[in-house]
Amino acid sequence: MLVRKMIAAASLGLTVAALSPTAAALADPYSLPIATSPATPPPPDAAAVAVQQDLAQVGVTAFTAPGFRPALIRHVVLFRFLKSVTPFQKAEVARRFLELAVDSRRPDGRPVVESIETGFQNSGEGTDEGYQMGFLVSFRSEGDRNYYVGRPVVTQAGFFDPAHDAFKAFAAPYLAGVLCFDYRVAALARPPEPVKATAARAGHRK
Repeated sequence: MLVRKMIAAASLGLTVAALSPTAAALADPYSLPIATSPATPPPPDAAAVAVQQDLAQVGVTAFTAPGFRPALIRHVVLFRFLKSVTPFQKAEVARRFLELAVDSRRPDGRPVVESIETGFQNSGEGTDEGYQMGFLVSFRSEGDRNYYVGRPVVTQAGFFDPAHDAFKAFAAPYLAGVLCFDYRVAALARPPEPVKATAARAGHRK
């Protein structure tokens, strides 16, 4: 039977190796797709590249100084929790995050954070992508933000906030996803203040 297969294969231009049941085992394993191979991490976005360029240009001391680019900076953080996380554990994560408003300090004792607020997702728009808790951290400068954020942006010891670094290590086992979005407040719009009736009447008196 094998002889007949070999003859038929020869007429089709095939090799004996193609008929061998062990031929697949001889394939180069590095040429085959592996389902468990880790996905290639996405390249850093333009903002991350710009921040790293700033750090390389000015050095870590200036980059994390409180006077580096003073402005109102918002640091938005969204958490997606693992399904196994309990309401008590979520509350503890929030409590420890809020404590950073007090605990995040420079070596000389100066506070890094201006304010922190938090709350659970309650939008009905259906675009939350599973994120359940949000935080808004405000800073007085990019330097304060840089010192607070620390790793992976700033990795040199003594130039990032140890309290925030410890919080990240605490919270990591509870989280299925984290999203961070920072911006410098470039514009602020509010509706006009209503004119008080008493003030309007007083203006007509002479």
